[in-house]
Amino acid sequence: MNLTDFSVYCPHGPHNFRVATEGPLSDLRLVYKDLYHVAGYPTGAGNPTWLNTHEPAAATSPVLLKLMNAGMQIIGRVQTDELAYSLNGCNIHYGTPVNPAAPDRLPGGSSSGSAVAVARGDADVGLGTDTGGSIRVPACYNGLFGIRPTHGRLSSEHMVPLAPRFDTPGWLCRDAATLERVGAQLFGATPVKTERVDLLWATSLFDLLPEDLCTAIVPIKQQLAACVASLHEWDFAPARLSELNNTFRTLQGREVARTHSAWVSQHPDAFAADIAERFQWASQLTAEDEALAEETCQQWKAEIIARLETACLVIPTTPDLAPLRSASDADLADFRMKLLGLTALAGLAGLPQVHLPLVKVAGVPFGFSIIGKPGSDMQLLALVRLFSDVIGEEKPDEAK
Repeated sequence: MNLTDFSVYCPHGPHNFRVATEGPLSDLRLVYKDLYHVAGYPTGAGNPTWLNTHEPAAATSPVLLKLMNAGMQIIGRVQTDELAYSLNGCNIHYGTPVNPAAPDRLPGGSSSGSAVAVARGDADVGLGTDTGGSIRVPACYNGLFGIRPTHGRLSSEHMVPLAPRFDTPGWLCRDAATLERVGAQLFGATPVKTERVDLLWATSLFDLLPEDLCTAIVPIKQQLAACVASLHEWDFAPARLSELNNTFRTLQGREVARTHSAWVSQHPDAFAADIAERFQWASQLTAEDEALAEETCQQWKAEIIARLETACLVIPTTPDLAPLRSASDADLADFRMKLLGLTALAGLAGLPQVHLPLVKVAGVPFGFSIIGKPGSDMQLLALVRLFSDVIGEEKPDEAK
């Protein structure tokens, strides 16, 4: 572990401490994203100008405090993309951390430090946040389990926000059992018994994947079908992804502008060009844009929640393997548009989603996600543990 690797760890800490020496999670090590406040310390939000213009926090995040009080060893504060407004894991000020699972590819963000620290073994749990995919995407890229909980299930108090109507704490682990243990602590619940459930398989979305990824997923579908009550095809028109992408980006952008426009306008040179452009785009959205997007959002939310009342949905988490570190800005922008269509499915409706890293292609991590109805977080975590046990030791041969 190298705490002076500032592409992963934040120089302002705090690092290496415990609040409680005993507790249900005392055997686990934790890193936490640089959006979570720790009383008496500044929060940098991945941006040195933000760090230098904000006072030390007056209180600690209740989510972080709950894990501290459960006995976890706190390894340290880790980096995020600037104000969490990206999915790449690149930070112009601190660098791009190396993805331990695929060093020539991006680590994903905005919970980049959380994912990389866990993937390389520095910690057992990476506490991050998810607004538009910031847990789910780095989980996929780094070969980790990761959960975006039901929106509002966990407190977002004493955190730096991005778009509050979508922001949620989340976490990443190398194994499903640890993911579930942390969930039991944060939700104040006991692990639930796994039950045979009905699955909806998003065939039309898996068909959009490159051929080698489609091939790698086929055995997974067969294995899951053998351990659930039923598996049905989900009738979804892929053309809708663009509409849902635009809907999410508009609603997120209006939230971002409300939350940060005053500070951003006072510090116009504080950000990397792509993120500055994103803030500028958000500031130009209108109330009419938001109203139209809200109508689509509510229609989608009603539709998907009704569909998930008696089943869970399986989708690809990302549209392809993690982009190469050498990818052009244009290619990354195009990839982002495809990616946000997938992450919007759960994000717009505030649904829990868990990524399972049970697929590799030519040694590069991939996987899939399970989405459940609101409040089904512990049921999802139990299901993920079951699927991990069933598939884990019998992973299909990697595609060549």
